[in-house]
Amino acid sequence: MNYWLDLFTGTTWDEFQTAGASVSGFRHRMRNAVAKIQPGDILLCYMTGVMRWVGALEVLGKSDDTSDIWSVADFPERLAVRPVVMLDAEHGVPMAQLEGHVDFFEGPQHRGRFKGFIRRSPNLLQEKDGEYVMELLRGAEQTPVKRAVDPKKLARTPLLKAETTKGKHKVEMLVTVPETEEAEEVTIPAAGDAAPSTPHTETQYRLLQQGAEMGFDVWVARNDRRKTYDGVALGGMPRMVADLPTQFNEATNKTIELIDVLWLKGNSIVAAFEIECTTSVYSGLLRMSDLLALQPNLKINLYIVAEDNRRDKVQQEILRPTFMVREKPLAEICGFLSISKLTETIDGAKQLGLAASLKPGFLEQIAEYFTEND
Repeated sequence: MNYWLDLFTGTTWDEFQTAGASVSGFRHRMRNAVAKIQPGDILLCYMTGVMRWVGALEVLGKSDDTSDIWSVADFPERLAVRPVVMLDAEHGVPMAQLEGHVDFFEGPQHRGRFKGFIRRSPNLLQEKDGEYVMELLRGAEQTPVKRAVDPKKLARTPLLKAETTKGKHKVEMLVTVPETEEAEEVTIPAAGDAAPSTPHTETQYRLLQQGAEMGFDVWVARNDRRKTYDGVALGGMPRMVADLPTQFNEATNKTIELIDVLWLKGNSIVAAFEIECTTSVYSGLLRMSDLLALQPNLKINLYIVAEDNRRDKVQQEILRPTFMVREKPLAEICGFLSISKLTETIDGAKQLGLAASLKPGFLEQIAEYFTEND
């Protein structure tokens, strides 16, 4: 008997149980691994996001079931299974309990990545590791311990449906939309605010304020709405919209809602800004590139906003092959905005009482666009 990793999200685990908990499925590309699984083997079920082990399934054999079990994908390589242990997320075994006891989590240096073991399923566990996880699952079933889980992580959908055009045909695909990076930032005191702020938050505040003064609706990244500058929560600033335009698919909206600042006019995006103070410049460019890949006909102004001392880094990253070797290179569409030049322009217009009279075109006048000849 062998033990195999079987990955679930909170959503796919619920769908599996709703369908009768009798069929587990895997992607077509994993067919060779699935073919190695024998009747009597055990699938150990790990729920990503909340990082809990939630079940053990005995394999009965190959399944010919083709019903629609999962909403995100077909998972066509299917096995008939019998539940041995079934837990909900709150009563699942936290991955932290495995530290120091299994090969893929020998110590704190393996937290989060687990030697890459959790990246795909099915994946064969060492026998001793499988037995240890099985022991913990049986213990959790016999002596339940309730531990809170983050509802957002429980409900997250790591794979989203999107469409692209190949020739004259539309092709459906599955994509991921990673969360924005979290990074330590150097804090600066904001005027009139006892709590510290950051260069990133200050720049968001300035762009949101300026967009509103110009008559645009504004959007701040979903995960930044509670951040404050000058005593004002970014999510509560004038002309802040609660919802994004609805004409896009879910994958596009998930991408857009993580962009640092948007200026909106009706259902149109006038300008999009990614502010890179301390996080990787590459992450902001990837989000812009993802947006254009999902909506290739979208015509909006894109900007990477950063300090002058990051100009060369922006240039180096935006000229990468992954951004340049495309029908329309990202460098031709996405401009670099120096924070100092942006601040100087906005403050100068305010001093002259002209802030509300600025047009979006002023950004093009102060932005810098890089080419491979630079």
